[in-house]
Amino acid sequence: MAELATIARPYAEALFQVSRADLAATQSWLDGLASAAGNDELLQFAANPKVGAEQVFQLVSGVLSQSLPARGANFLRAVIDNDRLAALPEVARQFRQLANSVTGSADALIQSAFPIGGAELADLTATLEKRFGRKLEPSVQVDPSLIGGVRVVVGDEVLDTSVKARLEQMKMALTA
Repeated sequence: MAELATIARPYAEALFQVSRADLAATQSWLDGLASAAGNDELLQFAANPKVGAEQVFQLVSGVLSQSLPARGANFLRAVIDNDRLAALPEVARQFRQLANSVTGSADALIQSAFPIGGAELADLTATLEKRFGRKLEPSVQVDPSLIGGVRVVVGDEVLDTSVKARLEQMKMALTA
């Protein structure tokens, strides 16, 4: 959604500028906020005109698995005061892109038909880092519809070695 991306950009850039010294810790608590803000019920609660900003702040900070540092609490208060709670997932995504540009790394979404263990993930990540030519921050998503193999998305690049993709290629070849 372009509008949400436009709303989120100044928040992500400002947070990035003040957090350059500790991008990883900031990303950690920002991901927690984004996860909480992705909950539709929480957004409905926050949108209720009878609910005050402090109540929303207490609820959001109360559902987090880790307590917010002072900078995180101030950031959350600013987001709530400006009625931008729904933009937090996009803020986290844009912040991650800015942080990755500084560190020279990229996020990699690895979709697999089966769960991938720690050693297998490390080996796969090392191979993918050679293939894509940069350090990758992997996240694994299980998708049984792939049947086998993996599908990797890094930015706008996609590497699809799944059985499903190969079957689609064979289908296209046979019908052409």
